[in-house]
Amino acid sequence: MRHWFKDQHFRSLLKNSSYLAASQIVAAIASVATMSFAAHALGIIMFGALILITSYAKAVSGIAKFQSWQLIVRYGSRAIHGEVEGFKTSTGFAFALDALSGVGGMLLAVAILPFISAWIGIAADQLWLAMLYCTLLPTMSAATPSGVLRALDRFDLISWQSTATPIARVFLITIAYVAGAPFGAYVAAWYVTDLGGDLFLWFLAWRELRRRGLMEGIRPTLRPESLPGAWRFAIHVNLNASVVAAWGPIARVVIGGLLGPAGAGLFRIASSLSDSASKPSDLLAKTFYPEVVRMDLRSKKPWKLMIRGSALAGGFALVAILILLIAGKPLISVLFGKDFIGAYDALVILMLAPFLSVFSFPLPPMLYALDRPDAPVTARLIGTVTFFVLIAPLCWSFGVSGAAAAFVVGNLATVAVMMWQLRIEYSRTRQRNA
Repeated sequence: MRHWFKDQHFRSLLKNSSYLAASQIVAAIASVATMSFAAHALGIIMFGALILITSYAKAVSGIAKFQSWQLIVRYGSRAIHGEVEGFKTSTGFAFALDALSGVGGMLLAVAILPFISAWIGIAADQLWLAMLYCTLLPTMSAATPSGVLRALDRFDLISWQSTATPIARVFLITIAYVAGAPFGAYVAAWYVTDLGGDLFLWFLAWRELRRRGLMEGIRPTLRPESLPGAWRFAIHVNLNASVVAAWGPIARVVIGGLLGPAGAGLFRIASSLSDSASKPSDLLAKTFYPEVVRMDLRSKKPWKLMIRGSALAGGFALVAILILLIAGKPLISVLFGKDFIGAYDALVILMLAPFLSVFSFPLPPMLYALDRPDAPVTARLIGTVTFFVLIAPLCWSFGVSGAAAAFVVGNLATVAVMMWQLRIEYSRTRQRNA
């Protein structure tokens, strides 16, 4: 393994991942503490209601947003080498897409919520809180500042920002817990910290642009004529992001409709803990795409980087999985209370998801870099259809554990299709080089 560290791209991947890892450790501890206080204070039913309110807004955001940061990274990643025109145009395009999807998503979310709130488990007396929470969508859907900082290789700033929201939230939730605050105070704490974190990221991006003298010439536009294939890429990335949302907030909303707020709360606890084992892969995925898009995909280097990154993520994930499997039940009891022990069986099943993420995290970035933005969308659509075909019968038969099983099978289908797609692209690349 020693010779791996002679690879400049691997060292860069580690450096940028280390920035994010430090912040994610802090964020993870703060997030678990937040949910622990909220779960103890609210109980399983009201905690589930809180999860459903926040998940509804995030579900709409996931469907509406364009993941515009990928546009900036794709067309503006050479800004750090002085090539700024593509960066400025892609930033203006990303901003316009964020504004359009954010405002449009907010109006749609507020308009349809009264008609579906009962079905997804949001009680009538909580409807106004859920509608108010939807006003976060314009900032929640914006990925432009993240794209700016990634393209300019400022992952350190992203890491600082990513700790701001969970730290502020655990501070407010602790106050609410000690004060015996009502349910609305917990929703307000989530709202204020989400908004503050989003605005802080915008500030950091604005400051970095100003420091580098890149503000001039950035104009919002929906006609990026100098960016070949920009709209095609944006649409495919949006579709992929919409499908990805099915695995997080949309899944929780559907589970709330099938099993009630308690089921949504238990699934949220189990998925949060299993997500912690996926963090190494998630961190590498965030830094892998900006790195690989700068590389010559006809060479062996990006493929070697992919394998080395997977091996590195696998080692960390294996340790996390073993810890959660051994200590999961007492951990849930201590952190969230005995009412939430039912989440352990689902957690055991969901432990397969971090294992799959070790192999899957490089696949979408590689396919994007190979100009196949349609491929991850196709794979995720197949996985999502599998998930939603299975979730209702499995939930009705096995409860929260059934939801976890449907989640894992859907993920397996997604990973299998993406691996098959990348194998085809790898063969084509080798043939062109022969």
